[in-house]
Amino acid sequence: MIVIPAVDIKNGRCVRLLQGRMEDETVYSDIPWEMALRWQDAGAHILHIVDLDGAFEGRGVNDDAVREIVERVNMLTELGGGIRNMARIDALLGMGIGRVVIGTAAIENPGLVREAVGKHGPERILVGIDAKNGVAATRGWVADGGRPVVELALAMKELGITRIVYTDIARDGMLTGPNIAETESIALATGLRVVASGGVSSLADIAALREIEQSGVDSVITGKAIYEGTLDLREAIAVAEGGK
Repeated sequence: MIVIPAVDIKNGRCVRLLQGRMEDETVYSDIPWEMALRWQDAGAHILHIVDLDGAFEGRGVNDDAVREIVERVNMLTELGGGIRNMARIDALLGMGIGRVVIGTAAIENPGLVREAVGKHGPERILVGIDAKNGVAATRGWVADGGRPVVELALAMKELGITRIVYTDIARDGMLTGPNIAETESIALATGLRVVASGGVSSLADIAALREIEQSGVDSVITGKAIYEGTLDLREAIAVAEGGK
């Protein structure tokens, strides 16, 4: 099990939102790359970056902050938020981002997914499925994508995707624990590798996710918990790797 810290960027700053609501933000740093280095120093090997403004506007908004992170860290980076076309994908990978997470466009323009996987390979192209009550949401979580999660995930698999990021929106930023049953069921129903996201709050959550690793849930993104201090990233990594 791999623990992936998140750096969410809004207006050039590192923030966290509650359930994706732009008005419910907490600013944790004015310098996102400093937070990225903090998590790297704690032992992280992968960093999850979200351009929150990009997710709502459908274009890259915080590229300066993203570029600064990429230039300073020595770990694999992945980025989501506002990725709507191949030019954007090429630009991000050219910037040094290790893999991109396509969200809204996966529903609205699935041909982009097929093209991106064909050009860059499935290791560099992930699909983010953010769900409310089992239905995918789009455009920064404010629109109903109209597709059940498993149906959408299977469609992405047909396009060449091998890994998805699954977020239960109701739990994101709430520190109420991840939706383990739903996350496991998606992995089992699709045969995809699944990155769990949303609600992680404690070492017990990490341990519980590790118990379902054999189903295909092999990593977890954590955000608010490590910023608020309810989860120590170094300890979480140790538990995820099999420690106590």
